[in-house]
Amino acid sequence: MDASQYHLLSLFSDGGLMMYPLVLCSLIALGVMIAKAWTLWVAHNSTQAVLAEVDEAARGGSIDEAFEIAAARPGPAAAILVAGLRRIRAEEVELQEMSQAIKTIGTIELGFLERGLVILATIANVAPLMGFLGTVAGMILAFGAIEIAGDVDPTLVAGGIKVALLTTATGLLIAIPVNIGYNFFVSRIDALIIDMEQGAQKVLDLAWDLSSGLKRN
Repeated sequence: MDASQYHLLSLFSDGGLMMYPLVLCSLIALGVMIAKAWTLWVAHNSTQAVLAEVDEAARGGSIDEAFEIAAARPGPAAAILVAGLRRIRAEEVELQEMSQAIKTIGTIELGFLERGLVILATIANVAPLMGFLGTVAGMILAFGAIEIAGDVDPTLVAGGIKVALLTTATGLLIAIPVNIGYNFFVSRIDALIIDMEQGAQKVLDLAWDLSSGLKRN
């Protein structure tokens, strides 16, 4: 074990019992952030490509091909395209009903995209509070040592103050990157909402064109 590892273990031990839930919070937040980053990257990565390919296939008159392209791609925009194209293939081009179906799919996909954000927000808010709780516990230990000794000796209160500072610092070190990650994911989800709106508009345009063509015939 090198000196840095020993130093970290020593700091963890000196921080007291509150360090255990703080470390647990950091591990949970790390896992959620990795999973959320991967999910949002996959969801956004091929959105523009699938919109262009579906539009090209549908404008060429091949609704089945457009449906297969959308069904083969991940992401909320592709899911909305699938919902709309399925109804276009079945010649169910009532715009109001299709719009409602697309809205339902969009709500479901948005709920999936936002999954895990509550955990990150909770950890970002709770970690500093847990650190402050450790601070209070450390100060209680420090004043308890003064009370027992009946004298203010720096060596008596140093341990309690160290606990207070370590837990506060740990709580802030956890909360700051988690809060940054939360805000980043919210911005990415906002971008995906725009992607979903583009997909919905694409399907409604196709349905409108098809409906207009049927009426002319």
